[in-house]
Amino acid sequence: MPNDIPQRVNAIPAHLALRLIAAVYDLLPLAALWFVAAALALALMGGTLNVHLLAHKLLVQALVFALSAAYFIISWTRGGATIGMRAWRLRVVAIDGSPVGPRRALLRFAVAIVSLGCCGLGFVWCLIDRERRAWHDLAAGTLLVRVEKLP
Repeated sequence: MPNDIPQRVNAIPAHLALRLIAAVYDLLPLAALWFVAAALALALMGGTLNVHLLAHKLLVQALVFALSAAYFIISWTRGGATIGMRAWRLRVVAIDGSPVGPRRALLRFAVAIVSLGCCGLGFVWCLIDRERRAWHDLAAGTLLVRVEKLP
């Protein structure tokens, strides 16, 4: 256990497999949010959404991106975990063990997008890092930990 996490957290860094399993779980609420984004775009365009038009396509993509960002940022700042992370007792904390603030969560999300854009290399980095940190954890000064069950 890293020394910079308070003992009361009683957690160990999460490995890549748990991150990926939690990500699969998070696809369910994300899919629902993406449907909301499409419905919102449809409403904004007066019921005539044509994704073959660049402006309409960009609107849908911007809404999907914004709602996805909001899901992760709000989840990480309010409780430290998304729905998928909660299922596997994972929590994002600052490197000193404190909760993650909005600026740190936004940076974490932005670098995670870059990590995905690099064919997931930023996520695979946690196999190399001693504390199992991915690029977005390194950039934001966060750590993804697995919280042990309370007795």
